[in-house]
Amino acid sequence: MPDPTQFVDLRIRRFVSERLTPAIYRERQQLTVTSWDVPGEPVPFAEAVTQQFAPFRVGDEWSRPWGTTWFHITGTVPTDWEMTDARVEVLVDLGFVSGHPGFQAEGLVWTPEGHILKAIEPRNTAVPLEIGPGDSIDLYIEAASNPDVQGESVYAPTPMGDLATSGDAPIYRTRVLDIGLRDVPVWELAQDVWTLDGLWRELGEEQPRRAEILRGLERLIDTLDPDDISGTAQAGREVLAPLLASPAYASAHHLVAVGHAHIDSAWLWPVRETIRKCARTFSNVLSLMDENDDFLFACSSAQQFAWMKEHYPDLFERIKVRVLEGRFVPVGGMWVESDTNLPGGEAMARQFVAGKGFFIREFGIEPPEVWLPDSFGYSAALPQIVKAAGSKYFLTQKPSWNETNVMPHHTFNWEGIDGSQVFTHFPPVATYNSVLSQEELHKAQRDYKEKGEANSSLVPFGYGNGGGGPTREMVAAAERTRDLEGSPTVEMTSPQAFFEQAEAELEQPPVWSGEIYLEFHRGTYTSQARTKRGNRRSEHLLREAELWASAAAIRTGAEYPYAELDSAWQTVLLQQFHDILPGSSIAWVHQVAEEHYERVAGELETLIASALGSLTGEGETALLANAGPYAVDGVPALGGGASGAGAASGTEAVASVTLTRSGDDLVLDNSLVRVTIDADGLVSSLFDVTADRELVPAGERAAELWVYRDTPAQWDAWDIDVHYQRHGRPIRSVESVEVVSESADRVVVKVSRSDGASTFVQELSLSAGRPTLDLTTDVDWHERQKLLKLAFPLDVHAERSSSEIQFGHVNRPIHRNTSWDVARFETSAHRWVHVGETGYGVAVANDSTYGHDVTRTTRDGGGTTTLVRESLLRAPTFPDPHADQGRHVLRTSVRVGADVLDAAAEGYRLNVGPRPVTGSAPIEPLLTVDNPAVVVEAVKLAEDRSGDVVVRFYEARGAKARATVTPGFAFEAVAETDLLERDVDQTAIVDAEGALALSVRPFQLVTLRFRGVSALR
Repeated sequence: MPDPTQFVDLRIRRFVSERLTPAIYRERQQLTVTSWDVPGEPVPFAEAVTQQFAPFRVGDEWSRPWGTTWFHITGTVPTDWEMTDARVEVLVDLGFVSGHPGFQAEGLVWTPEGHILKAIEPRNTAVPLEIGPGDSIDLYIEAASNPDVQGESVYAPTPMGDLATSGDAPIYRTRVLDIGLRDVPVWELAQDVWTLDGLWRELGEEQPRRAEILRGLERLIDTLDPDDISGTAQAGREVLAPLLASPAYASAHHLVAVGHAHIDSAWLWPVRETIRKCARTFSNVLSLMDENDDFLFACSSAQQFAWMKEHYPDLFERIKVRVLEGRFVPVGGMWVESDTNLPGGEAMARQFVAGKGFFIREFGIEPPEVWLPDSFGYSAALPQIVKAAGSKYFLTQKPSWNETNVMPHHTFNWEGIDGSQVFTHFPPVATYNSVLSQEELHKAQRDYKEKGEANSSLVPFGYGNGGGGPTREMVAAAERTRDLEGSPTVEMTSPQAFFEQAEAELEQPPVWSGEIYLEFHRGTYTSQARTKRGNRRSEHLLREAELWASAAAIRTGAEYPYAELDSAWQTVLLQQFHDILPGSSIAWVHQVAEEHYERVAGELETLIASALGSLTGEGETALLANAGPYAVDGVPALGGGASGAGAASGTEAVASVTLTRSGDDLVLDNSLVRVTIDADGLVSSLFDVTADRELVPAGERAAELWVYRDTPAQWDAWDIDVHYQRHGRPIRSVESVEVVSESADRVVVKVSRSDGASTFVQELSLSAGRPTLDLTTDVDWHERQKLLKLAFPLDVHAERSSSEIQFGHVNRPIHRNTSWDVARFETSAHRWVHVGETGYGVAVANDSTYGHDVTRTTRDGGGTTTLVRESLLRAPTFPDPHADQGRHVLRTSVRVGADVLDAAAEGYRLNVGPRPVTGSAPIEPLLTVDNPAVVVEAVKLAEDRSGDVVVRFYEARGAKARATVTPGFAFEAVAETDLLERDVDQTAIVDAEGALALSVRPFQLVTLRFRGVSALR
């Protein structure tokens, strides 16, 4: 027997495509078009409209990749057009191909007076006009010929991601530049049909509602006259009206629909194009708001608002009006939707300081929620940072991409490393680009984990990634599903309203403790090493610049460079966006990022030199300035003086380094650690003299480079797939092993190798007074789809590894007991990784590496080997086919007999070591702390330019701690504050009358504000 449902389905589909959709526009007429091609980068409207426009024929090609063409379109509404239940619109098809908006050509429509109307995007091709018969049309379209970098294959190498290689041939051909008359009842009927057609497909065959809708749609087709859809559309709507009026079940899942457009601040397009994408999307949103009073839109990044204020001031003022009405809703409170694995602690704090600061200054609004739907995993430090920023809610969606394990909750409390909890929602709709289809709404209802205890979830709707935002069709879908039998209910309101409702529903939320690790995109810890190195260097230069500028302002009266530091921070924060710092953008993006890092470095070096010069005075005495929180070689933390090179504590004598030869082996010894380098240039022995302990397992060698096949199944720059582990080999061929420096203070051995098309030069060095082997790996890298790792097998029986994250560290099991452990085969760390057994540990630190894997194996005869490997370089071919090619210099150190505080000190030494200066006087520390577990992360002057000093601390060991803080300046009062430097309840200060005494919980983040500051007399 034939399936009658299938017959009805075919009838509905054909009727919609052949009759209903074509009838939406009663009339169409082509407009007159002229054009001007911009010869280089985009120009402002005022410049474009003064150019010589040439005749243009619809159907012609236009503009090269990444080019801009301005179209001038003119015409007159025909006087015989019947306007009853109709609206005049301009219709544009720039040559759109299949696929979502935001990944191809786009346009922005302007009036001759320079007023933005709205954007033209694929799936949003109409510009409504308030005009009638006989009225004229005179508009400009700023059309961007952005290439579809993904093309037919998401993973194929392409020249389109680099302006220099993308070519000059036009890539689009216009199809439509018309004036049209939209038949409003026909359009409304099309939305009715779309909603009901989607609904019956989600209902079970046994449900009467399904059959009811199918019969209703059949009656609709019978009612409509195929030769007069316009004249019978209202009758058709009346047929469907009872179906749409039937109310939802009382138990239906409730969805809060939030208009949204997840605009990546750079990805498969450069930042300069993102600025225009924001203008296009936001103009679409404002146009929708003019037509729909219930529609709200949430925008997360302060940077995007700031771009509008700078580049589109008129549009920004229109946005501001809607913000103050509560309809254009700033959310997130961050400068950008940043990555959260890779930025340092102070940088994550500044995302909120800069982001919330902008929203408060411009709008008087402070978003209560953090909005990160697409970042590639979430640091266990984030709950504390969110709370310290004055926020209380957190939203993400990305864990729905997990390859192995399903997150057990959708609404829960997320607990960070210090015990802070933040109320978190993970939308079960599993997308941040919803179109509010019945398929999506039912997925949310079906998958929601908290059934029986709560019944609400959030759905962000609107075209995103490349922008576009919500459409009028999506808003129509929300209106029709507000209360519809068989469907989850939909309410358009704000994220804050959702969170408040969800909190009220779920009185005792489940708790997820620790990081939210994304089981996907693990390659983003390593891809585009230069961008990552630029970020790390910038973070530490900013630390130095703020510290020394603060000291100079207090002690010498030097002017504090607020504007210069703000500018540098905003550049660095922008480039921590979750497709820039992770290395998953086109070549153009990373080229610009690296140029910006070099500029920032130059500016900060100038600020540092100026501040240090005022502090040390004129003179030729060689000094070292130590901006780190730990003393190094006798130079005090947060101060400066003459080097006590190699001084372990500044009191006892320090043994010199010796070099001996034993056959083909070189043995370096400083009485703390003895290192044997064999004929292959590998470390065959790493002996802790103090502990009388060998750390390289028998038969193993350390400091060994390994190269692996790196061909993920998808998403090249993003992913490292576990099968890489089956396709690796060591690089052991050696060209030379030579001693290049030998003194009592330091011995350096250089090892040169080549493999494939690449060369590798490693310098292994041992210094007096340090239980640390230092390595510099200089690589000229010319491989493709390969992964380079640096391996350290260690004779340590570790159950877990400790990896530095923001304001502390996270402990991860290194066994594979559960599927969650197995999936965590590549992890991120900041400056160090520590592995240990009871009473003994080893730290591996780095100066620019984030990707690591830590595993253990059982040796024959018993015992285990712990293997720590740094992921140094990759070579993905999409989206940048030349990613990571060329020279890289990476530094690593291995500290024996280390606990986690030793690891922290080692990480700071490698990244913000003492810098040489000359002058006449040492620099007294700006403050001292008597407990090494209480670490000074930042010293700066207050954001409000009051001259107050702000100091950020954190507890680094993971245990309760007390410390006495001794400022090197006078002050009238001190208070604890949040990240925005506003006073909060004092939980850490236990004594501010005598010595300033702190008592902090494990990993607690503390910000102190010193008021009435002056130099000590």
